[in-house]
Amino acid sequence: MTKGSAARLGVHSEVGTLKQVILHRPGRELARLTPSNKDGLLFDDVLWVEKAQEEHDEFAQLLRDRGVGVHLFRDLLAETLTNDEASEFVLNRILDDRQARLGASLSRIVGGYLRSLDPAERAEVLISGLNKIELGSNLGPRSLGLSVLSDHDFVLAPLPNHLFTRDTSCWVYDGVSINPMKKTARKRETVHYEAIYRWHPMFAGTSTDVQSYADDGFHIWFKGEAMAPATIEGGDVEVVGNGVVLIGLSERTTPAGVELLARDLFDKGSATKVIAVELPKGRAMMHLDTVMTQVNHDTFTLYAGLLPERLRSFVLTPNDDPKIPHVEKAPDFLQALADALEIEKVRIIQADQDAYAAEREQWDDGCNGLTISPDVVMTYERNRNTIGALEAAGVEVIPIRGNELGRGRGGARCMSCPIERDSA
Repeated sequence: MTKGSAARLGVHSEVGTLKQVILHRPGRELARLTPSNKDGLLFDDVLWVEKAQEEHDEFAQLLRDRGVGVHLFRDLLAETLTNDEASEFVLNRILDDRQARLGASLSRIVGGYLRSLDPAERAEVLISGLNKIELGSNLGPRSLGLSVLSDHDFVLAPLPNHLFTRDTSCWVYDGVSINPMKKTARKRETVHYEAIYRWHPMFAGTSTDVQSYADDGFHIWFKGEAMAPATIEGGDVEVVGNGVVLIGLSERTTPAGVELLARDLFDKGSATKVIAVELPKGRAMMHLDTVMTQVNHDTFTLYAGLLPERLRSFVLTPNDDPKIPHVEKAPDFLQALADALEIEKVRIIQADQDAYAAEREQWDDGCNGLTISPDVVMTYERNRNTIGALEAAGVEVIPIRGNELGRGRGGARCMSCPIERDSA
């Protein structure tokens, strides 16, 4: 892959013309979801993988047809692992003796196996997982950890949530946040993105310092694992423009994570205001973009079952102490958002539907649209009421199939990580 220009990367709005995204095509990791392990892997159902791949291929092609450059995560990881330093970075972190389950002897066995693979095979195993029987008969030193496992027990669990590329890294103005994930099932994803952003030719080359990454090309707002246990996930982060970032305080994004992101954004002058809105804690509303997304500078979709006047929100701005943002409670969430965007009033699009239909469409990611240019939105075709409301408001809707993809509880926005997008 040709080396990219770090200086042109950045996401300067939610609604400006979308130029480049990272997607992850479903693979063997989803075939390893079962009724007995799906809950631990954060899925509500098992998917028909071939159909999910067909739907995802159509999604990717629709983006390409609109001029969006699509980069597939599996390819980025395999290309990154051709660099020996990057490969050792990943393996040393996921096989650290202190990591749960493995222990010293099993870590050595798994490390030997992974190092025996070529980069593409290594990337595949890191994503799709590794069980005991796949290690083969040449297991080297005895391992207590290995001895207690059954043949089909995972030594490395699959990572089916890589499908949702938005969460593990998200670009905010002229930098990227490499996010420590809240749930154990997703923590290894962060290490993969740390390696990609440091070593892949599309991103690397302006710095070799793992702490600063490519600061002269683009900033690293959150430096991955180093920032844990503060957590922040990209589904909660919306770059609404005018130097403002809207962040959901969800079950997966902590106040500490919001403050750390705000601090670094303010320090570099890349943002002037962060609005944090507190969400109900629960699976159906795991991230802000499951209930609210932006379709134009002044226009947002909002789940009808969520009353904005009942949402607590807080405005963070730069402080005299650069390490501690100033925090002020906002009396009215939507008015605080309008004031930050320097508009009189936020326009809200909601479908005219009963409470049952509203809850069903929120569960099916009706509000989780991907805006690819002002008033042009991609969303699951099944959310007919939401699509009708968008079209009635003058929004062009590009429907996508999601009969299988939608079982993962993530829509078009969740499944895409923009790395280049214009201002609104």
